[in-house]
Amino acid sequence: MSSATAVAANAIAPWQQQRLDVALAAWRAGRLGHAQLLCGPERLGKRAVAEALAARLLCEAPADEPPCGRCRACALRLAGTHSDFRVLTYEVNPNTDKLRTEIVVEQVRNAIDALQLTAMRGGAQVVLIDPADALNNNAANALLKTLEEPADNRFLLLVSAVPERLPATIRSRCQRIEFGLPERDIALDWLAGQGHPAPRAAEALDAAQGHPGLADAWLREGHLALRDTTLKEWAGVARGITAPLGIAQLWLAAVALARGIAGAPPVAGLTPPADIDKLAAWFEQLNRLRLQLHAPLKHELALAGLLAEWRTLMAPTETRR
Repeated sequence: MSSATAVAANAIAPWQQQRLDVALAAWRAGRLGHAQLLCGPERLGKRAVAEALAARLLCEAPADEPPCGRCRACALRLAGTHSDFRVLTYEVNPNTDKLRTEIVVEQVRNAIDALQLTAMRGGAQVVLIDPADALNNNAANALLKTLEEPADNRFLLLVSAVPERLPATIRSRCQRIEFGLPERDIALDWLAGQGHPAPRAAEALDAAQGHPGLADAWLREGHLALRDTTLKEWAGVARGITAPLGIAQLWLAAVALARGIAGAPPVAGLTPPADIDKLAAWFEQLNRLRLQLHAPLKHELALAGLLAEWRTLMAPTETRR
C-alpha cells in the first residue's frame, strides 16, 4: 500500500470502513446502484465515506486495489480539478455575497449537463451532494429526472443526516448506506486514537449517548465542560436556586450550548418517574425551540418560559425529598 493510500485508510474510522467495504464490494460485483444515499446522525463520517467511495470510483488503478493516489485521476481529484467529479453544497449567492442556506436548481442543472457529456477521463462520473436535504424543491425535481434515467458508470452520492426531508420519490430511487452508532469498545478505541485520555473519552462518550463523533467534537471544543456547567445550572433552576430568565440569557449567549442542551439527559435525581410523558413533551418543546434559534425571536423569554415549566415539572421530586 502506498503512503498516500495508508494516510487515506487511517483517516477512515472502523464503522466508516465497514460501510465503505460493503459499497465497494457491491461496485466490484456490478451491483452498486447509480444513486447512493448515505444517511445517519451527524458527525459519523458520511461525507468521509462518500469521498473515499468517489476516490475509488474515479481512480485508474485496477478495481481490486484501493485508490492509488498517484494516477492522473487521483491527482486531479485531490487538486479539486477533476472534470468528472462535482460536489454540490452550499455556495455563495453572487447577488448578496452571503452563503446560501439551500442547494439551488442551477447547481443541479450544471451537474446534470456535465453528466450528459462523455467522461473526460474515460472512466466514472461522480456527483456528491452534501447535504442532500438542502436541495430546494426545484433542485430536487431537477435531480429526480436524472435519477429516473440511470446511466452506466455515472454515480450520485447523496449525504444526509435527515433523509426524511428528501422527497420520497428521491429516496425510493437510491440505495441506502445507513450509519449507526458503533459498539462502545470500538468507539472508545477510536477516541483513544484521536488522542483523548481514556477516562475523559469514556465520560464524553456517555454524555454523547454513544456517539463517538459528537464525543470527539465536545472534547476538542470544550463543550463537555460547558455541558457539565449547564447541567448544574439546570439543576439549580429545578430546585428554585436560580432564576429561569437569568439562565436563559446565559445559555443564549453561547449558541452552541443552546443548540446542544436538548440532547442532554435529565439531571440525576430530578426526574419524577410518574411524569415521564410530561418530561418527553417538555424535551419536544425544547427541541422545537432549538431548531428556531436562527429566527429573530425573543429566544430568552421563550427559553425562560420552558425553564420555568421545567422547575414546575421537577417540583414533585423535590417535594418528596
